[in-house]
Amino acid sequence: MQLSVIILNYNVRYFLELCVLSVHNALENIDGEIIVIDNNSQDDSCAMMKQRFPNVKLIQNNENLGFPKGNNIGVAQAQGEYICILNPDTVVAEDTFSKVLNFANKQKDLGIIGVKLIDGSGNFLPESKRGIPTPFVAFTKFTGLYKLFPKSRTLGKYYSQHLNENQTGEVEVLVGAFMFMKRELYLELGGFDEDCFMYSDDIDLSYRVLKVGKSNYYFHETTVVHYKGESTVKDGIYMKRFQDAMQFFYKKHFKASLVFSLIMKAGIVFFSFVKMFQGQPKIRTKPNSFVFYSSNKKLANKLALIFQNKVSFHNLKTEKMVISSFVKRETETEIILDNEFISFKECIRFMESAKNKGFTFRILPKKANFLIGSDNSRERGVVVKIE
Repeated sequence: MQLSVIILNYNVRYFLELCVLSVHNALENIDGEIIVIDNNSQDDSCAMMKQRFPNVKLIQNNENLGFPKGNNIGVAQAQGEYICILNPDTVVAEDTFSKVLNFANKQKDLGIIGVKLIDGSGNFLPESKRGIPTPFVAFTKFTGLYKLFPKSRTLGKYYSQHLNENQTGEVEVLVGAFMFMKRELYLELGGFDEDCFMYSDDIDLSYRVLKVGKSNYYFHETTVVHYKGESTVKDGIYMKRFQDAMQFFYKKHFKASLVFSLIMKAGIVFFSFVKMFQGQPKIRTKPNSFVFYSSNKKLANKLALIFQNKVSFHNLKTEKMVISSFVKRETETEIILDNEFISFKECIRFMESAKNKGFTFRILPKKANFLIGSDNSRERGVVVKIE
């Protein structure tokens, strides 16, 4: 078997359905498998998986075992030569895995491959490629020096700014939302360190891969949507886990003076507060208009009733999917993409091309009764039921 895709889920039933659907499509011409591990979700994630994806291997844990242990359980049952650790709040293109496999097979001393990640508004996520957060690199991050000198190889190391988002090349750290590697290497390293509950586990694994002489790569030739933060409520528990995770990494890999340790601890506390407040829910502004790309006129009428607003319908049997020129820049317009008629690759490409033009995006997954999306990388996503 070529590939095992490992998806660890916790209380994101609708994002999980979207994710597994996209992965299922991407594995159509690949000898692969999907393994979903559920960390004791309290929603109906498992019931949905059994009903909609009965052929997917589902592992149900009786408690929330954390990110490292949950993924390690999944990899232990994997059969693929390669594995892909994938977040449930992601959407892959139909050719994502074939492209990454082709790239992987050409590399010597392969470590981990990461890909170009965008958020739900189509914007690039800089954490797609990162450097090892040594004390100095972390200092450039929490002081903002990396923003002041973006072209500096020294000060821009946190987000591997020696590469732009459309360049493939070697990097040090890849994000746990998408980590592609040989299963043998993962097992040789013991997988994710289970002493870390979550957050710095991907940094730790990336670093250990480098220490055994392998090379990690950022691969820009396929784009994956990562809605971010869907499994995490950014509250006091989140803040403590984030602090503990960063302290875990520094204690494990770096030695520093007492003074610097105190500075780093202050930086970690500051960042955890920033992240917590970034994730607080905000009042959402209702779109002024809706654009529906589909071939289902009946559904367009139904959406108009749900939103109590006129929905501009673009019939894909007679029209091309283009950014609507009639939409004024000052209006807030929501674009709905019907996956029944639009591939995930086309959805992703459209989101990238239409970013920062005053649009929000929702995907209607094939054979589903909900719209799903996210307006930016700092807030949790939105699910709209179509009854």
